[in-house]
Amino acid sequence: MTARRRAREFAVQFLYGFAVNPGELEERLADFWGTRKIDHKAKEFANSLVRGTLEEKERIDKIISDQVINWDIDRIASMDRNILRLAVYELAFRDDIPPIVSINEAVDIAKKFGTPESGKFVNGILDNLRAKLAQV
Repeated sequence: MTARRRAREFAVQFLYGFAVNPGELEERLADFWGTRKIDHKAKEFANSLVRGTLEEKERIDKIISDQVINWDIDRIASMDRNILRLAVYELAFRDDIPPIVSINEAVDIAKKFGTPESGKFVNGILDNLRAKLAQV
């Protein structure tokens, strides 16, 4: 597993836990990293993903909501929702990450942490979003 994949997995785990039990971000990050081993560069990448996703959460949730017609974002399984949030952050706000990488990573993480259908669900939403972003 690459360091960036591991960082993304940790970022998704943090976002999931933070959604369930919010608090002061920096304090929660310190607690989270206190129980995990990861190299400094990957940790910084994960932290940048977490902070960016949380900073843009409203806009990200709007983007996701626009993709899931007749489906309220709160009805999406919490793990899938947080995987989507992280991937949408990468797609919409990080020019340094190729879209295909963001999508592939999100799908693989969804397969690992979600339901048997999570990978297909995440892929469908992100692929559709990538096509729309490419037109802009």
